[in-house]
Amino acid sequence: MRLLILGPPGAGKGTQASRIADVLGIPAISTGEIFRRNIKEKTPLGIRVKGIIEAGQYVPDEVTNEIVFDRLSEPDAKNGYLLDGYPRTVDQAWALREFHWTRDTDLDHVLELEVPDQKVVERLLKRSEIEGRSDDNEQVIRERLKIYHEQTTPISSMARDRGLLRSVDGEGTVDQVFDRCMAALQQSANVPPRPLRVV
Repeated sequence: MRLLILGPPGAGKGTQASRIADVLGIPAISTGEIFRRNIKEKTPLGIRVKGIIEAGQYVPDEVTNEIVFDRLSEPDAKNGYLLDGYPRTVDQAWALREFHWTRDTDLDHVLELEVPDQKVVERLLKRSEIEGRSDDNEQVIRERLKIYHEQTTPISSMARDRGLLRSVDGEGTVDQVFDRCMAALQQSANVPPRPLRVV
């Protein structure tokens, strides 16, 4: 099964992605972890990314795409994967579709954790207080949410239009949200996505 999990910062995507992937026997693939691994191993891509980050710049889509697609081509991802943190933009989403087209594959489902903005702000402020992250103030968090909505709402719409989107209530305990995610996947497991077509 090939999955993508979406949700605002603080929605618990990483936690749920790890648990879902364990149950399904597929790797949970996080762009942040990929960046860190490549940088640590000093791969050619990692060296490029490190230079970009140290210069205070955003990693360009083409570099992010290259790193993600390299990871998706590894043997453990042959039978499926769960993407967390990618794609973040419409351009990245189209690049992912093109990657799948070349392999005659596609995403099976897109899970979206829905958490109200105010709840996200409260969660992240609490986490910031616990972890002593003074840079995570309310203004910064709301700006991150604004960027998330601007960049990710179109990706949700694309997934909805193709019959791939599975919306999940992201409020409650970790176990409650996990149960909802698995229920959403199980209920739609036999529902084929809409056929691929170039728009």
